[in-house]
Amino acid sequence: MTHILILFFATFSAAFMATVPPGLLNMNAAKISVEKGKLNGVIFSLGVSSMIIVQAYIAVFISKFLYRNPEVIDILLKIAIAIFAFFAIYFFIVAKRKKEKKLKKVNLSKKNSFFKGVLLAALNLLTIPYYSGLNAMWNEAGWIKFEAQDITTFVVAAGTGTFAVLYLYTFYFDKLETKTNRFSKNSNYILSALMLLLLIITLMRILYR
Repeated sequence: MTHILILFFATFSAAFMATVPPGLLNMNAAKISVEKGKLNGVIFSLGVSSMIIVQAYIAVFISKFLYRNPEVIDILLKIAIAIFAFFAIYFFIVAKRKKEKKLKKVNLSKKNSFFKGVLLAALNLLTIPYYSGLNAMWNEAGWIKFEAQDITTFVVAAGTGTFAVLYLYTFYFDKLETKTNRFSKNSNYILSALMLLLLIITLMRILYR
C-alpha cells in the first residue's frame, strides 16, 4: 500500500509540474473560463485530462513491452536520459524568454468543450515520451510494477495532476494574470532543474547497474 501512495504522489507531482507553465492547454482553459464560464472551463479540463490518461497508459504499455525484453532495458534508460535532457534544455530556454504569454482567442460552445480538450491534448506529442521516461524511472526505483493496480494508479495520478493545474487556471487565473510572466519563468526553471535531477539519477542507475 505504501508504494501505491508513493507512486501516486510522485506521478501526480510530475504531472502537476509539467502542466504548471503557461502553455496551450492551461491558457485555453483560462480563456474558455473567462469567455464561456467556469463550468465550460472545467469541461474542457476534463477532456484534456481524459486524453492524458490515455496517453499515460500508452506510455506504460511501451515501457512494459520494452522492459519485458531484457536486452533493451539499457536502451530504455538511455531513451529516458534523452527525454529528460531534452526537457531540461527546453524548459531552461523557455524560462529565458521574456515575452509575455498571450491568450489565444477560442470560440467554444459548452457542447464541444470536452472534445476540444481531448483534441488539443492529443496534439501534444511530447506527453507519451515524457510519461514513458517517468515510468522507466519509477520502475527502476521500485515504485511501480507492471500490474493492474500500479498501472491504474500511474495513469489516474497523471490525469488528476493535470486536471488540478487546469482547475486552478480555470478558477484563479484572473488573480495570477498580472504575474504570469514571472510565474512562467520561475516554474520553467524549477521544471528544468527537476528534469536535470531525473537525468542524473538515471545516469547513476545505468553506471551502477
